Amino acid sequence: MTGADERRLTIAYLSDFDPSDATLYSGGNAAMLAALRAEGNAVTVIGQSWGLAEPLRRAVLAAPESLSIRARWRLHLALARVIARGVRAELAQGRYDVLFCAYSFHSLSRLSLPYPMVTAYSSDATPTTYKASRVGQSFGSWFAPSRLLDPMIERAEARVFRGLDLALLPSDWLTDAVNARYGLAPARARTLPWGANVADPGSAPAPAIGAGHPVEILLVGRDWDAKGGRITAETVALLRAQGVDARLTVIGCTPPDEISREALTVHPHLDKSDRAQMAVFQAAFRQAHFLLMPSYESYGFAFCEASAYGLPSLCLDAGGVPVWNGENGHALPVGSKASDFAALVQRYIDDPAAHAALCLSARQVYEDKLNWKAWGQGATRAMRAAVSARCRAEPR
Repeated sequence: MTGADERRLTIAYLSDFDPSDATLYSGGNAAMLAALRAEGNAVTVIGQSWGLAEPLRRAVLAAPESLSIRARWRLHLALARVIARGVRAELAQGRYDVLFCAYSFHSLSRLSLPYPMVTAYSSDATPTTYKASRVGQSFGSWFAPSRLLDPMIERAEARVFRGLDLALLPSDWLTDAVNARYGLAPARARTLPWGANVADPGSAPAPAIGAGHPVEILLVGRDWDAKGGRITAETVALLRAQGVDARLTVIGCTPPDEISREALTVHPHLDKSDRAQMAVFQAAFRQAHFLLMPSYESYGFAFCEASAYGLPSLCLDAGGVPVWNGENGHALPVGSKASDFAALVQRYIDDPAAHAALCLSARQVYEDKLNWKAWGQGATRAMRAAVSARCRAEPR
């Protein structure tokens, strides 16, 4: 056998959707799959069939998304014993070192492994920790009767998480919540940040900032309100009222009609797979001085992408946002207002050298930990160590 640091792992990759589809889970599933393969691991994707209940899965997926997005995983839990039989049978056809599951803890529910292997999991939230957090509470409950299922869901979470060998979670917020709720040992639950879902754009000089220069603010997301668009727009309006030539660019959604169109550029959708549209996306990130998104997030890939471009992020200290004060931006306390963000922007207008330093630091944060190569290396090391420990513990 090779050493723990050299072992080529055979990994079964389990999720409730095809992980090669980069349009799902904001691209995170596809990025994890690619990152594990890039480390030389032999990764096999396990099918998403529900076995005997497959017709029901197809019916749920055919329903309107507002219904299916909530029903599919709850039904998966309810039918876990049936679905798990098919997963077990597929695992039995190979011989894997690791069963890695992404996003869908319910895919592990009631699963009995056909032989010993390390189980690992990664997601930016769990239903119970999310619902109990200020992030989940900020969105409320779409369908109140669903709360009757909360005890069943938490019991299922407890079974799954207490049975894991590794929980590789992207934020301290989630790691702490899972450890507190389910009592996982530090060696089993650890923080391993996810990366930016863009190719490395390389470093570049920070855009000039200071008196007499425009200040470019960027917001990225599909939901204007959820991404804190109103506070962002109000921040820009306050700066303009104070004589600052502040400008706002929005990517991914359209602000409502009551938002002033003065100094506003909107790209309702940009397809990053299209070269021309990707050029627009890159230009927006290169020209911006700040990504300003006072949203409630369980993670937030846009903050990783901002760091890739050396763009400081301004946000709220809510959930698992990958923003560290003074390193790749600032996460202000929950309840901060537009005036607080405007004052922070003004501080950097008055100190261009500090802004340039923050841009360099943001890029360094990306190079050090907010990239998928770093995640793939960290995940592979953790899984190799767990596999080696299991091999040593098994009787010969």
